[in-house]
Amino acid sequence: MRALCEFTAKAGDLDLRFTPSPTAQEGVAGHGVVTGRRGAGYEAEVSLSGTFEGLHVRGRADGYDPTANRLEEIKTVRGEGVEVPANHRALHWAQAKVYGWLLCQTRGLAEIDIAVVYFDILSQRERVEQERHDATTLRAFFEASCRRFLQWAEREIAHRQARDAGLAALTFPHGDFRPGQRVLAESVYKANVAARTLLAQAPTGIGKSIGTVFPALKSMPGQRLDKLFFLSARTTGRAVALQAAAQLRSEGDRGCDPLPLRVLELTARDKACEHPDLACHGESCPLAQGFYDRLPAAREAAAAVPLLDRDAVRGIARQHSVCPYYLAQEMIRWSDLVVADYNYYFDRSAMLYALTVLNGWRASVLVDEAHNLVERGRAMYTATLDPAAFRGARLAAPKALSRPVNRVHRAWQALARAESSTRANFETHSTAPTALVEALAQLCGAILEHLSAHPGQHDATLERFYFDALHFSRLAAEFGTHSLFDLTRTPGAKAGDVRLCVRNVVPAPFLRARFAAAHATALFSATLDPARYYLDTLGLPASTVTLDIPSPFHAAQLDVHVARRISTRYTQRAQSLPAIVALMAGQFAARPGNYLAFFSSHDYLQQAADLFARTHPGIPAWTQARGLDEAGQADFIGRFAPGGRGIGFAVLGGVFAEGVDLPGDRLIGAFVATLGLPQVNPVNEQMRARMEAEFGNGYDYTYLYPGLRKVVQAAGRVIRTEQDRGVLHLMDDRFARAEIAALLPQWWIPRTSSAIKAS
Repeated sequence: MRALCEFTAKAGDLDLRFTPSPTAQEGVAGHGVVTGRRGAGYEAEVSLSGTFEGLHVRGRADGYDPTANRLEEIKTVRGEGVEVPANHRALHWAQAKVYGWLLCQTRGLAEIDIAVVYFDILSQRERVEQERHDATTLRAFFEASCRRFLQWAEREIAHRQARDAGLAALTFPHGDFRPGQRVLAESVYKANVAARTLLAQAPTGIGKSIGTVFPALKSMPGQRLDKLFFLSARTTGRAVALQAAAQLRSEGDRGCDPLPLRVLELTARDKACEHPDLACHGESCPLAQGFYDRLPAAREAAAAVPLLDRDAVRGIARQHSVCPYYLAQEMIRWSDLVVADYNYYFDRSAMLYALTVLNGWRASVLVDEAHNLVERGRAMYTATLDPAAFRGARLAAPKALSRPVNRVHRAWQALARAESSTRANFETHSTAPTALVEALAQLCGAILEHLSAHPGQHDATLERFYFDALHFSRLAAEFGTHSLFDLTRTPGAKAGDVRLCVRNVVPAPFLRARFAAAHATALFSATLDPARYYLDTLGLPASTVTLDIPSPFHAAQLDVHVARRISTRYTQRAQSLPAIVALMAGQFAARPGNYLAFFSSHDYLQQAADLFARTHPGIPAWTQARGLDEAGQADFIGRFAPGGRGIGFAVLGGVFAEGVDLPGDRLIGAFVATLGLPQVNPVNEQMRARMEAEFGNGYDYTYLYPGLRKVVQAAGRVIRTEQDRGVLHLMDDRFARAEIAALLPQWWIPRTSSAIKAS
């Protein structure tokens, strides 16, 4: 019943202004209070159902009073002054009317009083909106709603049947698989059939995107899958997935109509928003005003477009004057393949995960470049409180909040004084400080009470701190060995200015539920070695299948050199620059072409680029600037033209170190002037200690594995096809160590030399 009404009855503006609302537990308790007040004979939780032209509608009405002949739909609110948004009220009344007809039909009633009861959990008072309706009117409303839904539902059923038939007949678009690609495809297909998790290390250049999307789609009819989610950490990864989907759609049944597959790309709100300077409600944004009134036509138009990438969604949204970001969210329910960022499934408030659980979808999940999920997962479950933000909240807080605000201030200052006594700028605690956590919880509750009592007096600074503190408090409440609590003071800052952080180290406990909700998950990347590291840190199921696909490339394609006389250790970087620059210039002179040079930081990169420009002004060179936007990134990559000559300076682990495809002579070599190890600092040292305690392999888990993974990813830009030839210079003596060489790709055969040579 709720699905019927949500589809047919929402009307009015899109309104995302913060409205304090009860928790699920408070809502249940509120329903109990209202029904408990009713007299003898009152019926609570009345199960009702009905059928119209094959559509079966069922649900439970909150309550019915036979004596008064009144059906009640009970909604809980927080605060008597809270105004229920118009689109919510329209939904509430639609639900009540549908239940009203079903009750009239079941009990032979000619008419009935229908009431929507808004119960304030704070004052415990009821606000009742009541109307009398005859059965004929309610029946007409019910049947009109069903007709609207049926028109869509029948097309959806036909689409699903056509989709499954098309997928069953779908053939691989390239005629034959690349070496290694068939093994990957078969493994993904088997993982979906067996409803298991797959962790696959698959080398660069074998076509992982289409090699995973194709078998996952092929498994959908047999496994009765509703959705396929392709998740990637980067825009480039999502673009490749969309290309694969477009290719498979056009492949179809060879000579027949294209594959009836609906593909949707989800774009971040800040990139999709047409009016970033306006608030998301009808009184501010023209695309929010009347959003739900125009949504049906926009949804109809969007469903007719098989590939809804960012531009397509934006175009349809403009035609119908609706918000493109929320139009895309609406289309999730009507799409087969959704391409999105990791956070849409793995984050604490992830939409794809929530919809999967709520709707009981059978969903298959593909995780592209899965080595990134460790760092991204940590970020999702880390929370920071900034002293400047708290000062702003203190200034903005009304007098009624002074007591809980001051309690937080005292707890914060007590921690700051304790840290100051140690004369350290960074300090960790084995547990989240109880006094601070309790004070924050009390302040969050007080802010919520204030916002509930004064719904028209929201201060943006106070509201922003409330959400930050709420996130922090929730993570503090779940604190365990997977996280650290730390305090950081910026050198030169005021004595009490310490930043508080609940820092996740091992995201596994938070991600397990996400993997459990999926029918099957395939995580793949060229750098998932050793597998144990990812099994431990990501919390993959015990039944996870691991796969390591041999590279189709051979040693003759890539000349790998280790410069044994160069050290890029932090204390020796200045001394390393002349040798690095000489090696790069020598290689360019021996074989002119396009090269990438990777450095551990922007500072190191700039020092090398400056020296290179001074000593070799005749060689074209360009650098990755800090904070490059998408246009700047495109310009940087555009310099690597076929037949071009020059050296691009980039940061290891940055946007140009993975997900960049430069086949042929667009890139013929790379220089890596770092081992990629994370900086030794108090934060990483605490993480190392925690990793040691958890897994007994602290140094490798914190420094070595993440560092060498970045090196291999960067070097993977050189050889993209079996026809490519190139050179790789590993410019640090530590690459010659046996324990380091063992973690490099097996098909590499490094040559070490004490002299600086070029190939």
